Amino acid sequence: MKLADRLEYATAADPARNYCLWDYAPVAPAEDKFRSINLLYESFEAGGAPAEAYRLVDAVRDAIGPFRTVYGVKRTAGRTSWEFYFYDYARQQRENAVARVLQALGPWMPSRLVVNEQLPYFMFSIDVVPGAPLDAVHLYIGNPGSTVSSGIAYALTEQGCALENFYFFFDAGSQLDEVADKVMCSAHIDPSRVALDDILLPALRGCRTICVANKSGHDCIYFSGVDVEQLLYFLDRFDHLQTTRSFVREHRARFDHLLFDVGFDYRGDGARVVPIKSGYYGVF
Repeated sequence: MKLADRLEYATAADPARNYCLWDYAPVAPAEDKFRSINLLYESFEAGGAPAEAYRLVDAVRDAIGPFRTVYGVKRTAGRTSWEFYFYDYARQQRENAVARVLQALGPWMPSRLVVNEQLPYFMFSIDVVPGAPLDAVHLYIGNPGSTVSSGIAYALTEQGCALENFYFFFDAGSQLDEVADKVMCSAHIDPSRVALDDILLPALRGCRTICVANKSGHDCIYFSGVDVEQLLYFLDRFDHLQTTRSFVREHRARFDHLLFDVGFDYRGDGARVVPIKSGYYGVF
């Protein structure tokens, strides 16, 4: 099926949700414009995803319902990859257990993983590789005691759990100074040499929420609630596929009701900030 035949159109009843599945008010009328899933479909076509990738989307929506799954489209060293994220803020009283999702994906991504559902995770994610066994799930658990909204990510495999990342969320309108302090307090950059503007990008600061993540070999920053023009800036800056940039540019008016989420991983090399990976996010 061609991309044009897969495109989905918004209705006035569609919820508007960010990459944390937090609701926001659409910034323009939504009816008959594009749903954000169209960016995912475009990335499947541009990134050479197999037909099974589309079946995974259908299987997940059938299992847990629409507008409850977050997708990430990543570019790393010229390669496209995908990740799906599933939230359940009820924690142990959950509706979206890992087992439920793994069962839905089983025909295309079989897995032998078993998760203790008494763990207080509020979110989990999987790397989407259709046709390959699913041998890892990323669990996200709260971080009580943090002065800002915060989470800790673990990789769960058959060998057990391993610590991956720490995430800290800040209000972009009132906590930019704290974001700057967090960015510069790092083992992976030299704060005396690196320019803050190369990480806390001025063109994206006018968003809703900024998240800073500390990972084992580098750091990451996410800008949540950027408009379609800022999305285009991001795709151009981080050299995403030209077909993707052209698709967004051509249909910018059909995306103007949405706010997007973007982020990039980086490390320092002297005075340079070296991007490692970049990605954009949406909901289906």
